[in-house]
Amino acid sequence: MRGWWQDLTDLVLPAECGGCGRPRTVLCPECRAALTGAVPSRVRPEPEPPGLPVVHAAAPYEDEVRAVLLAHKERGALMLARPLGAALAGAVRAGLATGGGSGLAGLVPGVGSGAAGFVPGGGGPGAPVGVGGSMTPVSLVPVPSAPWAVRARGHDPARRIALAAAGELRRTGTPARVVAVLRQRRAVADQSGLNSRQRLDNLAGALEVPAGGVRLLAGGGRVVIVDDLMTTGASLTEAARALKAVLVARTGPYGRVTPKVTGEGMSQATATGVGRPEAVREMRGTNGAEGMLAAAVVAATPASFEINRN
Repeated sequence: MRGWWQDLTDLVLPAECGGCGRPRTVLCPECRAALTGAVPSRVRPEPEPPGLPVVHAAAPYEDEVRAVLLAHKERGALMLARPLGAALAGAVRAGLATGGGSGLAGLVPGVGSGAAGFVPGGGGPGAPVGVGGSMTPVSLVPVPSAPWAVRARGHDPARRIALAAAGELRRTGTPARVVAVLRQRRAVADQSGLNSRQRLDNLAGALEVPAGGVRLLAGGGRVVIVDDLMTTGASLTEAARALKAVLVARTGPYGRVTPKVTGEGMSQATATGVGRPEAVREMRGTNGAEGMLAAAVVAATPASFEINRN
């Protein structure tokens, strides 16, 4: 009810810029330029958590961009979802153009080395090209907010922005959909005030993909985890872990793959296939989460742009 009332209020009452407060405009040209005017970049937090996928961000989390995100998330300025979605769409495109998540080939049904290719030419630099010239679809998986936060805010900010981003991607020629398959399996503490290590511990094992979620991902092309903000990367890392576990379990390289956890807490998969000996394949490392999934956010801490190592 609160979200519906805020939507209606946004339509009938004069708005102010979510970034600078200028009256009678949802987002002024200057603040819009701060949000979407720069070329999206790859970002990495310091320290970088193991298992964090390749992440692209549209803008640094400072000044006007920070104000816009907070206005949307905490003050219910829902009309900001559209420009925020446009910024997120730009970050998604940047990741696809650079091959982020290309390791999904062979892991998700419908994603092959040809179907998943994003190559220059054929519709512009980095345009998606599939088998027979058809475009490869993109599945955006938002990081879910805690249920208590959704109740308090009256909406799920990341999901709302993801829906706007999918619409922007479709409008510009990239088939895209939102697949909200992640959910919290246990309660977590408020992340504010926690350092990077504490955030990783707080979120470890907190997310899961419920039964039926993998079927929703099947045939959806590339999978990109999306969120409004990256600070330490803990949320994206946990989302990648949960998604990777079910994707590998569903479509391993030798047949059916069943995840297991060793005594050291390292996620692995036991793969068996017809005519092949049983093998255990490590699921972490540069060929694991980073290769299998990509991630995109509207904004990231300024320092994460500065340490972008190639």
